[in-house]
Amino acid sequence: MPTLETESEANDVVKKAEMHQKTAPQRESSGIAGKIIFGAIILAILVGAYFTYGYYTVRESTDDAQIQGHIVPISSRVGGTVVKVNVDDNQYVEAGSTLVVLDPKDYQVALQKAEADLADTQAQARAAQVNLPLTSTTSSNQLSNAQSAVTAAQNDVVYAYARKDEAEANLAKANADLKRMETLVAKDEVSHQQYDDAVAAQKSATATLNAMKANIQVAESKLAQAKAQERAVNTVPDQLANMKDHADAANAAVARAQANVERAKLDLAYTTLTAPVAGIVSKKSIELGQTISPGQSIIAVVPTDDIWVVANFKENQLRDMHIGQHVTIHVDAYGRDYDGKVESIGGATAALFSVLPPENSTGNYVKVVQRVPVKLTFDKGQDKDHLLRPGMSVVPVVRTR
Repeated sequence: MPTLETESEANDVVKKAEMHQKTAPQRESSGIAGKIIFGAIILAILVGAYFTYGYYTVRESTDDAQIQGHIVPISSRVGGTVVKVNVDDNQYVEAGSTLVVLDPKDYQVALQKAEADLADTQAQARAAQVNLPLTSTTSSNQLSNAQSAVTAAQNDVVYAYARKDEAEANLAKANADLKRMETLVAKDEVSHQQYDDAVAAQKSATATLNAMKANIQVAESKLAQAKAQERAVNTVPDQLANMKDHADAANAAVARAQANVERAKLDLAYTTLTAPVAGIVSKKSIELGQTISPGQSIIAVVPTDDIWVVANFKENQLRDMHIGQHVTIHVDAYGRDYDGKVESIGGATAALFSVLPPENSTGNYVKVVQRVPVKLTFDKGQDKDHLLRPGMSVVPVVRTR
């Protein structure tokens, strides 16, 4: 006979069997649901991995990137005392705006002196130019007259010698006539009057010859005098050349004085320092009343319109990267994305431009992935409020395909 305990255990077994039969469908349905959820999770992971792989295989990004821009230093080209400062740090200025004014009095005085020197040299140059043509005309006339005088004197000498020859011929004839008369008068074949006429003719011919000889001396003396005057006048071209040199020197002095005036005007203009570009004033190191020297840097202007990004990509990221590709530039400061493009790729790795470039020939070579600077530019019209500043950190994403 079974005991009570045995019957109770049997009843418990029966109840558990009945309960197991009732919960079996529920367990079966929950197992199927779990499998479905697990499969869905696996599928979602695979789909996410596929799209993630597809996204990153056509994009390259780096967090080693900063906005870059020009920093325009402004320095004085002349020395002086500051009498006006029109800007403060971080102030936006337009191109051509007056930033600093130096005391212009010294440069105004220098300009007045230069203009006075110019007027003086111009007067001297005008005087030299006036005398030059007058002296040239007078000298030309003198030379022409001297040459004519020499020609006339030479002709007079020739004429005097011709008259001498004529007088000698007349004297020879008179001497011959006198000898014949002496013979005839001794024979009483001619009258004494005829003999006296022959003597008088001989004396007259002698006197005429002596006069012609004297005329030759006078003519030769005049010729020598004319030649001396001609030689004196022949020095006139040298004198004219000397005067022309003086005139050229005067013109050169005028040019030099004009250059001094222009220089004085420039120095006076340099007392007003203006902004060469539009941008933000930075590094202001000047105060009212300060004395500055030429070349001293006093202000820097950072243009906000001409900015770009230098992104240092790893060398294995450049495989599919080329100029013109679209870039999305995320600016950390504003949590905003900007559109741009690849402008250029650096000619060497950033390490080669460092203070201590790597030296791999020492035997201590360790391969390190190098970074190459890539210049990225922003599309126009995205920064109308000039929020972007050089030095800001950005994360660019280049779409390579």
